[in-house]
Amino acid sequence: MMTGIRTVAGIAVVVACLTPASAQEISIEAMPPSVIKTVPVCGDATVPAATRQIKVTFSKTMMNKSWSFTQISKDSFPELAGQPKYLLDGRTCVLPVKLKPNKTYVLWLNSQKFTNFKDASGSPAVPYLLVFKTK
Repeated sequence: MMTGIRTVAGIAVVVACLTPASAQEISIEAMPPSVIKTVPVCGDATVPAATRQIKVTFSKTMMNKSWSFTQISKDSFPELAGQPKYLLDGRTCVLPVKLKPNKTYVLWLNSQKFTNFKDASGSPAVPYLLVFKTK
């Protein structure tokens, strides 16, 4: 593998070149699913405490009844108000929750240890850390 660093408009870009033996097809289908949207948005510090669900949308159709909402601590994980489910689009998972005011919530959507968010072919989603705070 050959690695290089280039500067583009003042931003350092790391470029890695794979040898043909280790290269794989680059396509949406070949890549693992990833989180493309969350509600609440990651980093939002003004989430209404009355919010009743967390929505996670993936880049691909996901395996039904398979998810990994993982806590880093019991105190920072939202109280559950029901079971997770996928919407009809097959890409959006909804987790019913009860949130408290003025509290920071942290949860992994997949993690190094838990990888049950999977696309329809069984490929695990890239782990995503969701952090938000209620007002």
